[in-house]
Amino acid sequence: MKNFILKSISFVFHPLIMPLMGVLFYFSKTPRFIPEPVRSAKIFSIVILTIILPILLYFLLKTINKVNSIYLRSTKERLIPLLVNSIIISLILIRVLAKDEIIELYYFFLGILFATVICFIMAVFKIKASIHMIAASGFFMFTVAISMHYQININGTIALMMIILGAIATSRLHLKAHTYQELLLGTLTGFTPQFVLMTYWL
Repeated sequence: MKNFILKSISFVFHPLIMPLMGVLFYFSKTPRFIPEPVRSAKIFSIVILTIILPILLYFLLKTINKVNSIYLRSTKERLIPLLVNSIIISLILIRVLAKDEIIELYYFFLGILFATVICFIMAVFKIKASIHMIAASGFFMFTVAISMHYQININGTIALMMIILGAIATSRLHLKAHTYQELLLGTLTGFTPQFVLMTYWL
């Protein structure tokens, strides 16, 4: 039962869903008026580009034996997915979330891009960081920044996110997917770009 729960945590909080969670969180908390058709279009685009497209890419890479699992356990397996994901995030920044339209989400995805590029460079040098922790810690920092920006009390959400971060780290350790150092490196890689970039829109 314990093994099932910890495996489920890694699956439920997979890095692919974190960009969408950031977008949904923003739209649920922002006091700005954003027409519903615009929100729906943005959410639909994010789902297609950050979830559906990467999943299709994964099955393609698995078919040609470039990856073994969706968790990309080796640094070699990570290279193509991370490179393609960098291109996808760049496309989102150019076509979906322009800076002059929704600045908070623009910088959120810019932070994701920086973290992805850093992770790619580390993979080139055979340095492994937890992508789960990169995605989750980046989202966590964004929620904190949004609460500061709009001066809203989301202490409950922040507490829940801290529990989730701990659960993800525990899950990755239990599954022997990462060491403590790789988890810490992933946390710093996801957290730092969001922390630095929030000074441009707060």
